[in-house]
Amino acid sequence: MVETSYETGGGTLMKTLKSRLTFSFVTTGIAILLGLMVVGASYKSIATARADDEAAVRDALMKNALSFEKNDIAMASQVWANDESLMVFENGRANVGWADFRDHHLGPEMSGMKNTKYTFVDMKIHLAGKTAWATFKYSISGDVVDNGQTRHVDRGGLGTAVLEERSGQWRIVHWHSSAPRRPASTPSPTP
Repeated sequence: MVETSYETGGGTLMKTLKSRLTFSFVTTGIAILLGLMVVGASYKSIATARADDEAAVRDALMKNALSFEKNDIAMASQVWANDESLMVFENGRANVGWADFRDHHLGPEMSGMKNTKYTFVDMKIHLAGKTAWATFKYSISGDVVDNGQTRHVDRGGLGTAVLEERSGQWRIVHWHSSAPRRPASTPSPTP
């Protein structure tokens, strides 16, 4: 009887151990599965937010181009930093602050061009928290009045824009663009 009760007790012990191990494995498996689901959902949420920010940065840059085409300073002011933090480098010149850029560069350039087309290609956007930067190729064309004569211009070049997210909107805080040098005009032959 002692042997039988030992075997029965041992069998019960083995069943209890098996039951506890099974419960432990199932619990661990569920915990791992839930953890993977949380990580997956977080990654998807981060990826969605990142895609939303990238689209918002692209939209801000496209709105800048559209404002130039429409000669619309008010629209441009919605995407540029409207304070002294703005820094613009273009064709070897610098504008510091929104007022300087708006009054001495953007405004005169906009008002001097008609039938303007402004496009970007090969735009690459990079995000780092509340800062983004974009590299791109641009082309701009339009009709310019020069000495009473209207002439058509086609220009293009490379650019970099740095944007900051401010109060939920992406604003251009730095702009640097450059165009290839134009060939030097050939001097007239000396008679």
